[in-house]
Amino acid sequence: MTVHYHEEDLPAGVLADGPVAVDTETMGLVTPRDRLCVVQISDGKGDEHLVRFANGSAYDCPNLKAVLADPARVKIYHFARFDLAAIEHYLGVEAGPVFCTKIASKMTRTYTGYHGLKSIVEELLGESISKQQQSSDWGAPTLSDAQREYAASDVRYLHRLREVFIERLEREGRMAMAQACFDFLPTRARLDIAGWAEEDIFSHA
Repeated sequence: MTVHYHEEDLPAGVLADGPVAVDTETMGLVTPRDRLCVVQISDGKGDEHLVRFANGSAYDCPNLKAVLADPARVKIYHFARFDLAAIEHYLGVEAGPVFCTKIASKMTRTYTGYHGLKSIVEELLGESISKQQQSSDWGAPTLSDAQREYAASDVRYLHRLREVFIERLEREGRMAMAQACFDFLPTRARLDIAGWAEEDIFSHA
C-alpha cells in the first residue's frame, strides 16, 4: 500500500480500469469561497494518489479530469454531494456516474444514526481510521505526513464498502431507489452551488 503525491495533475496511466474511489479536501465547507486543495483517488488495487492544487491554481489537470469525467467509470464517494460540487466548481467536470457510501449507509444501516466514514469502516470492515486531520489547513504549501495518510484513508476503503452496500441494498430491495438517488446527486450538487444548499425545493412551503 503506497500513497503517491502529485502536484497539479494525475500522471497518465497510473490507474487500472474500473471504478475509482474519490474524495476532496478544501479550505472549508462553502464551495465557491473555500478553494479545492486536494483530490484523492484510488482504483482499489492498494495504492492511493493525492493531487494537490496550489493557491492560485488554474486547475489545468487534463489527466485527472479525463478520469473523473469518464462515463464508463463509477466514482465511489462518501458524501458525494460535497465532492461533486467542489469538483464541478473548480475542475469544470461532472464526476459521475456516482455511488455514495453515505447514502447507501443511511438506506441500509437504519438501526443506527452513525453514518460517518469512521463508524462505517469500523463496523463493516473491522478497520480503524483517524479523523484527526479532518479540520487541518489543507491550503498549506506542503502537506504533512499525517495529512497525506488521512487523505489517503478517505479513499482506501470505499471499494470494499461499495461491495458490502450493494449486497445489502439488493437484500433489502432498495438498490433501484438508491441508484436513483445516486443519479440525482450531480444535480443536487449544482443546486448547492447555485444557492439552494439549505432550502428544500421539494417541500410544500
